[in-house]
Amino acid sequence: MAREELTRLTGTGTGECNKNDCPNVYRKASGAFIVQGDVSHAFAAPDGEGLVEIPEETLREAFRALGW
Repeated sequence: MAREELTRLTGTGTGECNKNDCPNVYRKASGAFIVQGDVSHAFAAPDGEGLVEIPEETLREAFRALGW
């Protein structure tokens, strides 16, 4: 899946995180979410899964974009 197929919910402003290398939340057409962030090693995720860490403000921004 290409990034262009996702709706970007965060990091769309003019600040530092308007680039593709910052933590972000995306929404798929199906309604599922894709989260981009720093790799976390908090615990070992099961095969086929990964852990990412995102700032609280990024999640709040995604909620605002969704009107939640």
